[in-house]
Amino acid sequence: MSESEKWTLLGGIVLTALLVYLLGPVLTPFLAAAILAYIGDPLVDRLEAYKLPRTLSVVLVFSVLTLIALLTFFILLPMIERQLGVFAQKLPSYIDLFQHAVLPWVFEKLGVTDPKVSLEAFKLAMQEYWQPAGGTLKNMFASVAHSGLVLAGWLANLVLIPVVTFYLLRDWDHLVRRVNELIPRRSQPVVARLAKESDTVLGAFLRGQLLVMLALAMIYSAGLSLIGLDLAILIGLVAGLISFVPYLGFIVGILLAGITAIVQFHDGLHLGYVVLVFGFGQAIEGMLLTPLLVGDRIGLHPVAVIFAVLAGGQLFGFVGVLLALPVVAVIAVILRYAHERYKESGLYGRD
Repeated sequence: MSESEKWTLLGGIVLTALLVYLLGPVLTPFLAAAILAYIGDPLVDRLEAYKLPRTLSVVLVFSVLTLIALLTFFILLPMIERQLGVFAQKLPSYIDLFQHAVLPWVFEKLGVTDPKVSLEAFKLAMQEYWQPAGGTLKNMFASVAHSGLVLAGWLANLVLIPVVTFYLLRDWDHLVRRVNELIPRRSQPVVARLAKESDTVLGAFLRGQLLVMLALAMIYSAGLSLIGLDLAILIGLVAGLISFVPYLGFIVGILLAGITAIVQFHDGLHLGYVVLVFGFGQAIEGMLLTPLLVGDRIGLHPVAVIFAVLAGGQLFGFVGVLLALPVVAVIAVILRYAHERYKESGLYGRD
């Protein structure tokens, strides 16, 4: 690559970043649709392999995605809202447990005497803040309805995302071919290899890890519901959705569920049930879900994923969060390729 080509590439990257920053609100629904289309494209390709027309395959996959979204909205969100109401009612009990049981134990271990710590003001503030929690969705929609521009933006995205997703799914293979035709022929083999590896890494994470997270959320929610925990679905969702970081979902989930069980039941038996639920979930994840759905193809360190999401959100807002995983996947592949080239170079072999 010549000096002029390098400067042109650098200028293109800077210009792209500037456009993403300036056009973030406009790009958000298109990026969300692109991610949905990327996730759904292998299903469409698989249906095409059974001699179904591309458009019909897209309609079937699109219908499934739409059904999942509707079920989530009309079934899951009201259940979460009810559990937020229960959490608001029991929040003072959690604060009292922390103040009268957890803090004294911590101070005892640290050798601190007479700490004089009171959380009453914090408890009152939290009670006031969570007072309307029983009508979270109603309050949210009411506040949105008071702003015409915000409501219009929500409605536009609500219509735009599924429409763009449908067209991207239908034309995905065509778009990939068009992009491939734009690559300089001398660079095409290397770019094609890097693109394939990036697709493997990103696909394993977005499709495989997402399925693992959803499966764990359902296992935890179902198990905690069976033992009668009030906040079963809320805790199960939290534990499942943060399980892309190894053991983080397990640790956070078992702590939250354990505290809830102590406050609700006041015995050690249900605490043992909580341990069994999360132990079962970990066993299923390690022996079945991760090997079957993800394997060893990700190659993205959890810390890199967390940093990428936070950095993307800080720099570019929500559109940066959507771009974080594709960008970090490509960077990871490029760094591995650069490492291979370095080991093959004379620099690595010199004494």
